[in-house]
Amino acid sequence: MITYPFLDKKATIGVTAPSSGVEPELHDLVKQSCSRLEEKGFRVVCGDTVWTQNKAKSSPAMKRAQEFNAMMQDDGIDVIIPPWGGELLIEALDKLDFASLKNKWVMGYSDTSLLLLAITLKTGIATAHGTNLIDLRGEYSDETTAVWQRVLSTEVGASITQYSSVKYQKKWQHDHPSPCVFHLTESTIWKSVSRDSVKAKGRLLGGCIDIIRHLIGTPYGDVKNFRKNYLNNEPIIWYLENCELKTTDLRRSLVQMQLAGWFDGCTCVMFGRS
Repeated sequence: MITYPFLDKKATIGVTAPSSGVEPELHDLVKQSCSRLEEKGFRVVCGDTVWTQNKAKSSPAMKRAQEFNAMMQDDGIDVIIPPWGGELLIEALDKLDFASLKNKWVMGYSDTSLLLLAITLKTGIATAHGTNLIDLRGEYSDETTAVWQRVLSTEVGASITQYSSVKYQKKWQHDHPSPCVFHLTESTIWKSVSRDSVKAKGRLLGGCIDIIRHLIGTPYGDVKNFRKNYLNNEPIIWYLENCELKTTDLRRSLVQMQLAGWFDGCTCVMFGRS
């Protein structure tokens, strides 16, 4: 069975950077985010890795893993939200202590999705593909971003309905800050291959396909074992975002997922940005 963590209203948020840290000139973004969360009643604890960045990563892989392991095992920390994604989280993967992970939420996207998928596949603990810490620094959050707290606070056995965004951001405009962080200028449009309406049921797995495809063939990407031990072979809905892959590379990655058996028992595939 899947294990679902629960987020209390006055939870302590641990901030660590298993992928990229934050350069000194952008430290104010982290401080703004922490202040916003503290205004909402949370307590925020930042690790050392958050404040450094060198050669496309916050710090050496062992330091990143040790800090993440410590926060996951710390009973005083209830949820972990990295500052943002990055590129080299995979370096720390084999140094994480999956056997000792406690039942708490880990939330993020982009490179963090590698960590989220690995945790869920290895342990059966649900993870949250959602906002990064930096995205919570605004005066207010758009409806899609703001729902993270309600989702993570849903009781086991209860349900919550999520809705698609009305608009999305085409590109970052850091030189023109927005009160809600994102510049929501483009209309969200849903399309299906068949052009018909689609109804599907299943367990959600996924993330940034550029990143999670690297779990194929490793001990951290055993989808078959996950389906057997945690899903009782319930169907899977894959959600995939394509950050940088060109069309042919995306195609190769999807075929590789198929050959690895990742689409066995799949009832639907959803694509986000591409």
